[in-house]
Amino acid sequence: MAGDSNREEVAVSKPLEPPPPAGMRKVEEGRRRCLGNSFKQANCSLSARERRVVCVTSGNSYLGSLLVKKLLARGYLVRVTLQNQEDFEDMKELIKGEEMKLLESVVVAKMGNLDSLCGAFRGCHAIFHTSSFIDPHGVSGYTERMAFLETEGAKNVIEACARSAYVKRCVFTSSLLASIWYGNNSDRVVDEGCWSDEELCRENKLWLALGKTTAEKAAWGKSRELKVNLVTVCPGLLMAPSFPNAHTETSLPYLKGGQVMLKRGILATEDSEKVADIHIHVYEAMDYGASGRYLCFDRVVRRLDEAIQLENGLKMQGLLTGAREEVLPLEEADEIPSRLSNSKVAKLVSRASQRLSCKPLPNP
Repeated sequence: MAGDSNREEVAVSKPLEPPPPAGMRKVEEGRRRCLGNSFKQANCSLSARERRVVCVTSGNSYLGSLLVKKLLARGYLVRVTLQNQEDFEDMKELIKGEEMKLLESVVVAKMGNLDSLCGAFRGCHAIFHTSSFIDPHGVSGYTERMAFLETEGAKNVIEACARSAYVKRCVFTSSLLASIWYGNNSDRVVDEGCWSDEELCRENKLWLALGKTTAEKAAWGKSRELKVNLVTVCPGLLMAPSFPNAHTETSLPYLKGGQVMLKRGILATEDSEKVADIHIHVYEAMDYGASGRYLCFDRVVRRLDEAIQLENGLKMQGLLTGAREEVLPLEEADEIPSRLSNSKVAKLVSRASQRLSCKPLPNP
């Protein structure tokens, strides 16, 4: 944007629409016309004066790009941040021509540069922080160094949101990994009150679990300090588009310790499309009191044949079932008890569906 030295725009740029008056921050339900149910097709259109500018970090990631497209479909003005100029080419592979033209702007903003984030977030009604430091070219996809960088980036995102956003709201993408790794009481049902043990993660080199845990905790600490309204979404292993087709670059670091997850009934997956939907449901439900953490998954891998399916989909045979007699001392038809709960997000989605139920506008 002209005059802002900390904001470097790339290729697509449109003038920033002035933020609406404070009294218009909540959209009137009666002015919405919906064309479908929330999880199938969220086509609620907002009138031009009600449109909000929201920012999505890492629009070149698979989840980030899905979220961008769904926000555009709902009528939001979407700004996207990228870590580097080179990421723009990756983004164009995921977000095609017509949708690219609808973007408010695309901005280079490094997670380690607070000033550039402040420039990118200026005037936004919400920040969707989906950025992660997965390295698809690395041996493991994630390192201890990346865990540190992700945590520092999380602090910067929250601080930039507090300094520059028009409304101090952030929907933060964490991971189910931030909740499932703890030593004692391993039979406990995992819910939003559970946190992974950082020392356990370090001892077992569970770097992605460590990074997601420390980054989310840092975000919560910073948000309380700076009075940012924060909600976190903690999905299982992202699948695209459905089981057992996962993204290899995110799957390998996620599945470090996969045999233990499988044995304990805490290996869960979630469709990437649904995760993007849940981010939007959570954001819109913040007007109605949504808060805290939301664990989300649609399948817990509980049987031998499901584990083999997942391995085959990833082309990583033996990753989960290599020491089969130790990991799965059961017959193929037997099921491992699930120790995960997603009841909180299920209630949120149900309420969102009810709010978005179509009602025709009254005749003038």
